[in-house]
Order: sequence, then C-alpha cells, then structure tokens
Amino acid sequence: MRLSLSGALADGAGYASAAPMTPRLRGQLDGFNAQARALEGHATQADPARPVTRAVLLHLRALQALDASQAGASHRDIAQALFGIEAVVLRWHEDGELRAQVRHLVRRAQAYMAGGYLALAGVSHPAGGCTGDEPMR
Repeated sequence: MRLSLSGALADGAGYASAAPMTPRLRGQLDGFNAQARALEGHATQADPARPVTRAVLLHLRALQALDASQAGASHRDIAQALFGIEAVVLRWHEDGELRAQVRHLVRRAQAYMAGGYLALAGVSHPAGGCTGDEPMR
C-alpha cells in the first residue's frame, strides 16, 4: 500500500481521497477499505484466498492442455490428465463432447499465446475476447 499525506495534516483533521473512475473500480473497493483502516491505525489484514470460479478453472485447464500439447501429448492423454482416466473411458468418442472440450482448451491456450494473455492480465482488451469469459447470468 502506498499513501502520501501532507505534513500539514493534523491529527483528527478531515481529508479527501480520489479514486480513478475505471471499470475495475468495484474490484478496488477492498483496497480502499484497507487504506481507510490503516489510516485509522488498524493493522492491515492478509488477503483471503480467491474463490475458484468457472473462468479461473477454464484458464488453468487451457494452460495445462497447452503445456501437454507442446510436450507432445495426444488429446486423449491430455483428457486423461485433466479429467481422469474414468471420464475418458466413459466419454471419449470420435465426435464426443470430451474430445471437443480438449480441442477447445488447446485452441484457447494458443489464443493466449497469440496475445490473449494481455487481456487476462488487464493490460488490454481485445475486441473479441475468449469464449467462456462472458458474464454468467
């Protein structure tokens, strides 16, 4: 946390704070609350672990699929590593959904390599975005 206060600010005096109005403002609320607690003399708390969301799991599986693909693993091997041997035995078919899901994960990760990772990092927002990143209703 970085904070800069005027030397003329007296104990108990009022102060104002400004926050940039960006699309990520709602996500910054916890940071602003932590700053307010620090100014009141309360110790800062460690950030709790983030909950696993559908998007996070999708990103993780896509990157794992890409690593395996670049190491020479077949799509069936990737499916076994990601979803388990039992799922592959039961659901792996020539045009099955599990096989399509693995192909999708590999293509998604290749899109990350082609610049899509910038959007994940919040650096840029490509016009298209990746399938699965749309808000859930």
